[in-house]
Amino acid sequence: MTPRALDRSGPDPLWRQLQDDLVARLRSGAFDTGFPGELALADEYGVSRYTVRQALQRLRADGLVVAERGRQPRVSPAADVEQPLDTLYSLFASVEAAGLEQRSAVRVLDVRADGVVADRLDLEGSTPLVHLERLRLADGEPFAIDRAWLPADVAAPILTADFTRTGLYAVLAERTGVRLDTSREDIRAVVPTAAERALLRCGPEVACLSIHRQGRAAGRPVEWRHTIVRGDRFAVTAEFAAAGSARPTRSVLAR
Repeated sequence: MTPRALDRSGPDPLWRQLQDDLVARLRSGAFDTGFPGELALADEYGVSRYTVRQALQRLRADGLVVAERGRQPRVSPAADVEQPLDTLYSLFASVEAAGLEQRSAVRVLDVRADGVVADRLDLEGSTPLVHLERLRLADGEPFAIDRAWLPADVAAPILTADFTRTGLYAVLAERTGVRLDTSREDIRAVVPTAAERALLRCGPEVACLSIHRQGRAAGRPVEWRHTIVRGDRFAVTAEFAAAGSARPTRSVLAR
């Protein structure tokens, strides 16, 4: 897709026209082999570097390009996994649905007490909890650090399970008959710690998403989960309808 001429007499500023044209070219795949630098764009469109920088600033804010000081701009890589909101989803199923091999390296699987987590599960602080910590891998590359806690009186049968190639929810349902039916999830962007960055093998330019989830079965809290997932490999999407319109269909996936 070739660049379009900018209209210097039109109502839209040049940087806005440039931004819109670059977005259209990005979506057409024009920059799949490389994104041009500021000087090349200024020459190609016949505008100043200041105009180019304004356009790139908006593209960077929208997550479409990575444009760092002193470095060549480049197209932001697409997320490996996109997860719709408004679903009780399975990270295991989402990774495999994206065509990636899902594996886990189990770091911890034991019983312990944790007063903070117990409070999240509406339990006494000394209540025994099954704790499962995994490093999640997608196509052999670190994807997320996943930590889950469940009441031991419910989840003790999962202590002997092999979680290398299976999901927690599937094992929980098979061994205990418990199936999560609702959840509440809070997602925020975070800067990973040095230890988390080392586990996830991500550079200092990569942010992460911190996901806290309380899962319930028949009204009872039975899971508290904290997941740190690489922001360059995972994205959440949402679909909305105007008031009075039909809502998108909800789906429930078993983990």
